[in-house]
Amino acid sequence: MPGGSPPVADGVSLYVELGDGRWRATEHTAGPWDPAAQHGGPPSALLARAVERTAPRPDMMIARFTTELLGPVPVGELNLRSRVTRPGRSVEQVEAVLTAGGRDVARATAWQVRRAEGAGVPPRHPAPPPLPGAPPPRAPGPGRLRGFASAIEWRSAGRGRMSVPGPAALWGRLRYPLVAGEETSPLQRVLALADNGNGISSETDFLTTYFINPELTVHLHREPAGEWICVDATTAISPGGAGLATTVLSDLDGPVGVGAQALLVAPRPGR
Repeated sequence: MPGGSPPVADGVSLYVELGDGRWRATEHTAGPWDPAAQHGGPPSALLARAVERTAPRPDMMIARFTTELLGPVPVGELNLRSRVTRPGRSVEQVEAVLTAGGRDVARATAWQVRRAEGAGVPPRHPAPPPLPGAPPPRAPGPGRLRGFASAIEWRSAGRGRMSVPGPAALWGRLRYPLVAGEETSPLQRVLALADNGNGISSETDFLTTYFINPELTVHLHREPAGEWICVDATTAISPGGAGLATTVLSDLDGPVGVGAQALLVAPRPGR
């Protein structure tokens, strides 16, 4: 695999399965706004795993996946359920829901379409920048990354930087599996990384402003492959506080789809 494989400590994962639809989120799922609440990427990936395992059909592929974050998703114990909500021969919808403390905290709906024979049309989005070589290792120190930020290896693709406002393109891969002892699927990797679009392309000061997404929608025109995903992101903010982050998502073979996040943009209290 280009870029090698990141070292993984034994037993380290984003989630631990407890049985009977119960899960425990580890510290590696925590988001940037509250250490007790998860980043939107890990629950999106866990919901994608549930969708993939609900009445799976090899003749279908997921063409659209939407996660709605109904409230803070706690870094703690969760319950997960899923079902086929709209069965069909050619088009099918699957739903997965995460609950905590007796309330729904995240819900995903996925549209699957039946595979068909026929010639393809090349994507019109530009090819992603080449995957750069590994940067030198960072020295340990008090500023080390925590939460979900520590679970992703990012490599700058030469278009912007995460620490600089404006559009940016970065290659990323998960350092840890979604579930211990289990291979994380390419779809799960895409959902985990796509939710970083607003952070990669932020146009505001993280210390003074919230730019929180209550949802993530990803459209796929082909199935992703491999562990590396390029997130090429842009954020637009209009007067009044609404924003939109859009991303072109690619694997090493080229674009696979697009993502979008509606944004709440508001001053952080006390700042």
